[in-house]
Amino acid sequence: MTRMAARKRIALVAHDAMKPALVAWAARNREILAKHDLWGTGTTGGRVSEGAGLAVARLKSGPLGGDQQLGAMIADGKLDILIFFTDPLTAMPHDVDVKALLRISTLEQVVVACNAATADFVLTSGLLDEDYGPQADETGSAG
Repeated sequence: MTRMAARKRIALVAHDAMKPALVAWAARNREILAKHDLWGTGTTGGRVSEGAGLAVARLKSGPLGGDQQLGAMIADGKLDILIFFTDPLTAMPHDVDVKALLRISTLEQVVVACNAATADFVLTSGLLDEDYGPQADETGSAG
């Protein structure tokens, strides 16, 4: 993982049933999110942009390759935080892609929040607006 600058690169993603919740969450946190670079998969990015009045760079829709685009960005050190409101009660045809995205996020030390409570903690962390680099982990690799 590369060091995170004070201006974070944040991906905003949501399963279909969770899109309204992510839009509402982004609108409540508009001032904080506006200080950072935002990315989103197709439909989610558009809804957040319109509903919260935020500039969101849009990728493809998740099932059409957007999840892989995010994964590539993470692998290339181009994302710092993944806010992914998941719907744990609904099976998605691209669940394998979602699991791969969460796996690469964990591997690359990307901050992940899968619900509003965790996302709130991330946005209110004192580390959000600072440069950050994780310490060596238990495997001995340093970030």
